[in-house]
Amino acid sequence: MKLQIRKAAQSDVATILGFVRELARYEKAEEEVVASEEMLRDSLFGKSPVAFALVCTMDEVAVGFALYFYNYSTWLGKKGLFLEDLYVSPSHRGQGAGLALFKHLAGIAREQDCGRMEWNVLDWNEPAIGFYKSLGAKPQEEWVGYRLRGNEIALLCESAAGPKSA
Repeated sequence: MKLQIRKAAQSDVATILGFVRELARYEKAEEEVVASEEMLRDSLFGKSPVAFALVCTMDEVAVGFALYFYNYSTWLGKKGLFLEDLYVSPSHRGQGAGLALFKHLAGIAREQDCGRMEWNVLDWNEPAIGFYKSLGAKPQEEWVGYRLRGNEIALLCESAAGPKSA
């Protein structure tokens, strides 16, 4: 079995979207995926790419992917690598694909002089949490993530009043 990690090509967009849908199904949120092949193609390979992707193959068959982008830490004065998604098909787990993807990402982070690598994991995803801890990753329990989505962003932009007091 030959394991290979490579940069995604435009021809991988449909495969990546398939993995995104599989991941969303696993996370019980498949209905939330609104991305299309065209959207991913533009985001990854358009005039100004905002994210980057890797594809993991075993014997030339795609078995997983990782999608990442760069953020910035004012405290470190350096960019960081943020891992948005990492997914390996269930039938290929336990064969080193996830570890190979993480090692490849760590190599990119080192090559790009990133101050850190970060990602999120659902609190119920014990297999992933165990895997991340085995890599030496530490949970950032003092930080709480917040999010505004499309409608909330629009409402904030259109609101005449200032922020609500807590």
